[in-house]
Amino acid sequence: MGKQTYCVYNQTRECFLSLGVAPADTTFSRLKGLIGRLKLRFDEGLWVVPSCGVHTVGVLFPLDLIYLDEKFCVIETVEHFPRFRIAPIRAHAASVLELPTHTIYSSQTQPGDQLLICAIEEMASRLSSAAVTHLRGQPQ
Repeated sequence: MGKQTYCVYNQTRECFLSLGVAPADTTFSRLKGLIGRLKLRFDEGLWVVPSCGVHTVGVLFPLDLIYLDEKFCVIETVEHFPRFRIAPIRAHAASVLELPTHTIYSSQTQPGDQLLICAIEEMASRLSSAAVTHLRGQPQ
C-alpha cells in the first residue's frame, strides 16, 4: 500500500476507527482489494471508493464493513463479514470501508454516525477547529 493513507475518525462517537486506511480508487485497486494480504493490523484498512458493495473472494480473513454516503455518514455496518463472500449492494452508498474485525464493536459505530476521513497531516487541524467550534456552541 504505497499510496497516501488516511485517518478515519468517528465524530459522533469521538474515536478513531483507523490511522492507516489506503484508498482503493482505481479499477485495478478496487478489484484487487485485500487479496493476497495475510491479515490487517488493528490500525489498517481499505477505503473502496467509489463503491456500493464489496467482496471478500480471495481474502483470507473476515472484515468489518462500513457503508458511507457521499458526506461520510454511516449508512450501514456489517460486523465480522466472512471471507469468500459477496457483500450486499447498498444503492445509496458512495464508498465502503473494509476494517479489521471488532472495529465496529469497539467503536460502537452505527448508522447515522458522521465520519471524518482525511490525511493524517490535516487531521489535527480539522479536529482542533471542530473542537473550538463545538466549545463556542456553534453548529459544526
